[in-house]
Amino acid sequence: VQLQASGGGLVQAGGFLRLSCAVSGTTFSINLVGWYRQAPGKQRELVATITSGGNMNYADSVKGRFTISRDNAKNTMYLQMNSLKPEDTAVYYCKGDRAAVTYWGQGTLVTVSS
Repeated sequence: VQLQASGGGLVQAGGFLRLSCAVSGTTFSINLVGWYRQAPGKQRELVATITSGGNMNYADSVKGRFTISRDNAKNTMYLQMNSLKPEDTAVYYCKGDRAAVTYWGQGTLVTVSS
């Protein structure tokens, strides 16, 4: 099972990016639960989560700027990131689970220049 995160890149402050997380390597449905990020020298932190019922939760630092969503039919999760700030620079990871097993994507680098 692999979670493939994509969509990162270099963007200027105030710009936007859309991250995607797709599941491969299994015919089973993986419950995609959220996005996390890790900046250089810092611990991994929660960015946004989403439940199977569509309830969303955001870190205070991204509220009003980021939107998490998922397409269950495609087993894909997204993170729309608007009004990006230099402090959003990090490697972004997607997370999923199934039967008490947690899966992490390989990470996609987001760099926001000032």
